[in-house]
Amino acid sequence: MCGIAGVMNRQEDLAPPEFETLQRMVGALRHRGPDECGLYRDRRIGLGHARLSIIDIASGRQPLANERDTVWITFNGEIFNYVELRHELEGLGHRFRTQSDTEVIVHAYEQWGTQAFRRFNGQWALGLWDRERAELVLARDPFGVHPLYVAERGGRLWFASEIKGLFAADSALPRQIDPAGLEEIFTLWAPVPPQTVFDGIEEVEPGAVRVYSGQRVRQELAIDLDHPAVAATFKGSLRDAEDEVRAALAEATSLRILRSDVPVGCYLSGGLDSSLIAALGLRAKGAGFETFSLRFADAEYDESSYQRAMASFIGSNHHDVVVTRSDIARVFPDVLRQTERPVLRTAPAPMYLLSRLVRKSGVKVVLTGEGADELFAGYDLFREARIRRFWAKQPQSERRPLLLERLYPYLARSPVAQRAMARRFFGRDLGRSIQPGFGHEPRWTSTAALMRVFSDDLRSRLPERNARERFVGTLPAGFPGWDPLAQDQFIEIKTLLNGYLLSSQGDRMLMAHSVEGRFPFLDSRVAALARSLPPSYLLRVLSEKHVLKRIAWDLLPPGIVARPKQPYRAPDALALTTAEAREWIDEVANPSAVIEAGCFDPPSVQRLMTKCFERTGQGQFSNADNMTLTGVLSTQLLHHQFVKHPPEVPSIDVACSRIDHVALDQPWAVDARP
Repeated sequence: MCGIAGVMNRQEDLAPPEFETLQRMVGALRHRGPDECGLYRDRRIGLGHARLSIIDIASGRQPLANERDTVWITFNGEIFNYVELRHELEGLGHRFRTQSDTEVIVHAYEQWGTQAFRRFNGQWALGLWDRERAELVLARDPFGVHPLYVAERGGRLWFASEIKGLFAADSALPRQIDPAGLEEIFTLWAPVPPQTVFDGIEEVEPGAVRVYSGQRVRQELAIDLDHPAVAATFKGSLRDAEDEVRAALAEATSLRILRSDVPVGCYLSGGLDSSLIAALGLRAKGAGFETFSLRFADAEYDESSYQRAMASFIGSNHHDVVVTRSDIARVFPDVLRQTERPVLRTAPAPMYLLSRLVRKSGVKVVLTGEGADELFAGYDLFREARIRRFWAKQPQSERRPLLLERLYPYLARSPVAQRAMARRFFGRDLGRSIQPGFGHEPRWTSTAALMRVFSDDLRSRLPERNARERFVGTLPAGFPGWDPLAQDQFIEIKTLLNGYLLSSQGDRMLMAHSVEGRFPFLDSRVAALARSLPPSYLLRVLSEKHVLKRIAWDLLPPGIVARPKQPYRAPDALALTTAEAREWIDEVANPSAVIEAGCFDPPSVQRLMTKCFERTGQGQFSNADNMTLTGVLSTQLLHHQFVKHPPEVPSIDVACSRIDHVALDQPWAVDARP
């Protein structure tokens, strides 16, 4: 992973982009790429790159060009099938100067144009400048593993891996929270691209390619995630599916380990998904495999017994970090500086601490099990939606809603613990069971209730259509005809996976400490195969991830396969009501600060804070109080760090050790700085 940035003059009469602007942008992304930096400039474009060296360490510096210096790229990510693509391109007459996957992208674009992205198996965000066409191409991988943001002002377009880079480019860019983006977080858990939480800043959609040419811009989906399960394309037996998924996942894991010039480790939660990846990773790497785990001082969240069992089973060199409530409170401001958006859970904070452990251990790359729950139907939400649809066929049944009691056994305050309350909550709107979004409505409804603390002013500036309506309006044509499970999976990928798990809890926490995450379950072959399987291979009655469990019996200890599912969670209000949290809460969430930010109603916030702090040490908090307190405090932190006190940008001497550029008056020049 790396940090990318750039400036394009969309009007021809503007002065060339300034090196100082690019230097500031790259400096703001220093944590994403601490190994080396580079800049490119001509009269229309400026490109910047902060590099985390993973492949072709010696010669893979960026920005990088083709042999004629007519196509330039700044690239964040990995193309795991670059070796195969290189052989194909060499057969077509292309000549290479490096061994990097980045150069393969340049030549693939020369050969196939924007259709090249359909051939990539990887994770990417990139800016590519075609000098001959005077076109800037921005593109992201289909799952949105790597972030990419854009802003425009005064005839110029800026792009960067993080919003910090945009703010560093132009001090005149507005620094204020967008009510629509905040509403989406307080409903869907994250803004849905192109929406962000900052006015005037867009996020390039996952899978999209944007082409800027002068005043024109066109966008296309390079890779379409429309769910092929509606066509039931996989015709084999369940045993056939086991064989194909096992082979595809083993190859995906092997690619992500062997195609690296630095050591690769693995996160190990103790659950099915990460354990499968760890077992396959050891087979690919052999001895000396490094695994990393989180332990919690709070027993409710701790999975260390399973982690130790799995590490012992594969014989890995295991590392772990014990996380306390106070630890979460201390790093939470740093976490928000990285997420650049409010969060409704503190779960990113322990991941921040885990990535710090990885980096201190000398490992730059880790594999994770992210994506398995979405692609192979692992969440309780999918089981819940199946029960509710089954119940909707006989809404007066007394027996069907009893199935709800099989859900959420890991929660101390389970929503199904009280039978009457569960029936009222999950039994709402059963008549809408064929409507898009039905499976997610209980979550969206309960989360949107948190907006009771919004200020009147912010409410007055919300769009006429609410966040749910706006999102449902973007669903693909033919969506209502999909299998219900496929609908639920698609929505989960487009909302929670992209905007929260891969961003706030994933890329941002990893890159805070210059660590790259790789995700075998998001491999293009694995993902396409999962989407083609019959729903019964994924969710067998109420048995989640059915085909993965069948594979796992041959690879994992029985205790890991048979254990009850326990999603990763962390203490929320329990952590944010500690003395360590109070140190920064008094500054960012006092009544004056709440009024200044303008997002929340001060009396409502004060009542919430009083209620939560009075309960300190008295046990569990309600789900609503957990999420509301976390959402309010994270929003206040965001305002404090990005609006009231914009982040300082490191000087170029700190951020970059080398600058390469095409000068305005000569074909090539190198300005090397110590």
